[in-house]
Amino acid sequence: MKALKALRWWMIGLIMLGAIVNYLTRATLGVAAPTVLGELDITTKEYGWITAAFQLGIMLQPVCGYVLDVIGLKTGFALFATAWSLITMAHGLANNWPMLAGLRGLLGLAEGSANPAGMKAVAEWFPAKERGMAGGVYNIGASVGSMLAPPLVAWAILSWNWRAAFVVTGMLGLVWVALWLKFYQPPAKHPRLSDDERDYIAAGQEQHLGAAKSKPSLVHILKQRNFWGIALPRFLADPVWGTLAFWAPLYLATARGFDLKQIALFAWLPFVAADLGCLFGPTVALFLQRRGVSLINARRGAFTVGAVLMTGMAFVGQVESAYAAIALLCLGGFAHQTLSVTVITMSSDLFRKSEVATVAGMAGTFGNFGVLIFSLLIGGLVATIGYDPFFIALGVLDLVGALLLWTLVRDPAGRAPKSAAVPPPLTV
Repeated sequence: MKALKALRWWMIGLIMLGAIVNYLTRATLGVAAPTVLGELDITTKEYGWITAAFQLGIMLQPVCGYVLDVIGLKTGFALFATAWSLITMAHGLANNWPMLAGLRGLLGLAEGSANPAGMKAVAEWFPAKERGMAGGVYNIGASVGSMLAPPLVAWAILSWNWRAAFVVTGMLGLVWVALWLKFYQPPAKHPRLSDDERDYIAAGQEQHLGAAKSKPSLVHILKQRNFWGIALPRFLADPVWGTLAFWAPLYLATARGFDLKQIALFAWLPFVAADLGCLFGPTVALFLQRRGVSLINARRGAFTVGAVLMTGMAFVGQVESAYAAIALLCLGGFAHQTLSVTVITMSSDLFRKSEVATVAGMAGTFGNFGVLIFSLLIGGLVATIGYDPFFIALGVLDLVGALLLWTLVRDPAGRAPKSAAVPPPLTV
């Protein structure tokens, strides 16, 4: 079979498409929330428990990562994607908030596979200097999926009902599974990977991060300060994404007076900005590397830039104009993905290939634990204190995360990595 040039970018594109579907399905409830809460007579506090159930499920990411490391990326990710698609469709059967909460918990468990799968693919397919950009590309899927949710879900609700919205997004997941099974193969088995590109990928990867023969050890990972150096910043950072995906549409409806059509018109904009952040973070890191900064320090520098930009989120509730609030939410989306893709990618910079999915899953657990706590606080307190304190907290938490990243993570190289080969062209 004829080799396909720049095949690694085609593979990360397939992963990105899976991430689009993953985040589209998880964001469906957030957009439909004003309608669902009204029809099923669900209170804001009960909705907080529903979102918390999702976070409890997705906190089991280490299980997903371990499965992916043990049985392989292709088979494991197909199983998880099939599960999340069917569970999404089952949301249309819910008639009360406990049933909806149970389905959200199962959905969180299945969808927790996306981030470990993406990082495992990046570790296998890309040399060190390209991993940041590759991570940024597949993380665009998170933004695009969340961006597509408002217009698509609003269309389904206006055309049929909120139950149909879950059926439509779930069916899209099953279509992606078919594409994944047909086109994905690991580098060692892919028939269309050229020898030049295979050599380029291998030459650009750190020898000390090669796959170990033994299975990943959770205890060994937990003993490493580098793990805590990426897990704790994620704990502080991820509530931003949870707020944008699950609470922003409800905020626009209750605090800013938006109807469903206005939510469809504006609620996707922060995720467009987040798309740009996915590329901006790796670009900042690459800019620093080209000026002699080590890979790890370049990643930390990009995270810090995002944390400084995130301070704008503190003023969302302070501005009088609803459009100014949306602009600040967009800044928050941009800043979050700038720093998020950076710290997520560091699991492939600091751990072996056979550990990457497990590490990414474990770090994701901490991130989603942060979302869980934040969602419960919003659900329990927003009726009495409003949204303003929560936006202020989101504006400052990432500054603490940046401090932890600089303090805890040890740079194994101490200097910028040098490329061992000229990359193959990106043209096809």
